[in-house]
Amino acid sequence: MPVHGAPVSPPVLHARAALALLVLGCGAFAALAADLLLQGPVTAADAGVSRWLYRNAGAAFTALMAAVSALHGTWPLLAMSAAAALALWWRHQRAWAAALVLCVPGGMLLNYAVKHAFQRARPAFDEAAAIASYSFPSGHTAGATLWWGFMLVWLFAHRADAGTRIAGATLAAAMVLLTALSRVYLGVHYLSDVLAAIGEGAAWLALCFLVLARRPWRRTES
Repeated sequence: MPVHGAPVSPPVLHARAALALLVLGCGAFAALAADLLLQGPVTAADAGVSRWLYRNAGAAFTALMAAVSALHGTWPLLAMSAAAALALWWRHQRAWAAALVLCVPGGMLLNYAVKHAFQRARPAFDEAAAIASYSFPSGHTAGATLWWGFMLVWLFAHRADAGTRIAGATLAAAMVLLTALSRVYLGVHYLSDVLAAIGEGAAWLALCFLVLARRPWRRTES
């Protein structure tokens, strides 16, 4: 049982794991960004992958993909983040509540800025359904990575049994990958957009936890 008032670090990933995740995430994003700017092999394959998925869409799977995509839109993610932060605050896990706000809404804001830096046009298979915002990196996929990544770190910190950890990791990975697939499948993003978003989101999570680990906190959890 934690002691009230004892000085502690904020919620963190293991330092080595966080550093490795930061390096891998930044490396993946940098490689995909360079590929986009230089029109490399991944960018060259983007249109063909998106076109094939869009043309082979089935009604039932499209409905599933649309539901997964809608769940990870900006407003649903912000609503879930607000509800979770309030719940954490109510449970006196205030360091976790602050970390959640920094990780998820903060990372979504970063994604918005990065989109405007690259200004990549979206796929245009259906002019009537065209989206005006930029494509690289995918905001839905970044949001899913941030939300489920944070939830996974929280779960690992609060549940010791291996079964719960495996189930949580499986669910988190599945939801991130399904969100990424949904964005390409629905014809609103390219493959490199969603891969870059996963790298960006993972790097931001790792950076947040590394920074938070260096801040003085007071434990308020019981």
